[in-house]
Amino acid sequence: MTFDVYGVGNSLVDIQARVSDDVVAQLGFRKGVMTLVDEAVQQRVLGALERIPWSRCAGGSAANTVIALADFGGKAAYAGKVGADALGHFCLDDMRKIGVTIEVPTITGNTGTCVIMITEDAQRTMLTHLGVSATLGPDDVSENAIRNAKYVYVEGYLFGGEPTRTAALKTMELAKRNGVKVAFTVSDPFLISAHRDEFWALIEGPVDLLFCNLEEARSLTGRHDPIECATEIHRHAENVALTLGPDGSILMHEGRVIPVSGAPAVALDTTGAGDMYAGALLFGITNGLTWNDAGRLASHAAARIVSQLGARLQRKFTAEEIRGLLG
Repeated sequence: MTFDVYGVGNSLVDIQARVSDDVVAQLGFRKGVMTLVDEAVQQRVLGALERIPWSRCAGGSAANTVIALADFGGKAAYAGKVGADALGHFCLDDMRKIGVTIEVPTITGNTGTCVIMITEDAQRTMLTHLGVSATLGPDDVSENAIRNAKYVYVEGYLFGGEPTRTAALKTMELAKRNGVKVAFTVSDPFLISAHRDEFWALIEGPVDLLFCNLEEARSLTGRHDPIECATEIHRHAENVALTLGPDGSILMHEGRVIPVSGAPAVALDTTGAGDMYAGALLFGITNGLTWNDAGRLASHAAARIVSQLGARLQRKFTAEEIRGLLG
């Protein structure tokens, strides 16, 4: 079987709830950022939210991206680790029913979770307990699946520890060995602070397409202007996708700056906007769209995802809508 994208990342079950600023403050977490927590803290948070309506779905950064690609009709495979518990089976079933191929076996232990608290200003405060997703190792990466993919997609969160870091590097190594392109998202500014030299070595080496937002690009390059940031990264990476929130994005391809306008949106929840953008862009460039058209599709997909709750499209794009966007 062939794939457009083979993704590798932390497999989590996303649990989303709309809350007030007071709830976030009472729980004692910094609003608008992702915090790694242990099982005990996560259970305390879930207990505090038990009277608040919430929803759940398979998640994690790279998982959200390959799910988005599959939602557009692309062919996706994924490597991620879940426990042999109820949440783990839910996660696998949720991804497979969308069409994502995932063959990594379950193991004893707790499936990772990400509690996403969404406040009225559309900010999301994420509390992540990695669970057994933190045990994803190089042996869980399939060379056969990579060989049959057009791109691999690796999330920067994997560089937060071992053996996930080695799994990420093995994925890139196998991709290069088999002539497969590498897409990489730096995931978060705090990771750049901890791994700047290693990330730059990847950008200068195996990475063919780098995804980042403006804050991450500024942290990487030390520049301020978005185009200067994108141009500096493009000196080392063949392609760059730099997102600018409501202002759209900048693509760099074949030495050209491709500005992509933002699509109109009333933001309710920014969860998964970057993941959705990456999924739509990867779908476009692996299915015959020009970079300009792929960027336009990605911009509209990101706008739609922030206009609803959760990182999964509640209303998918029809073929007619896509044709209209590209016309």
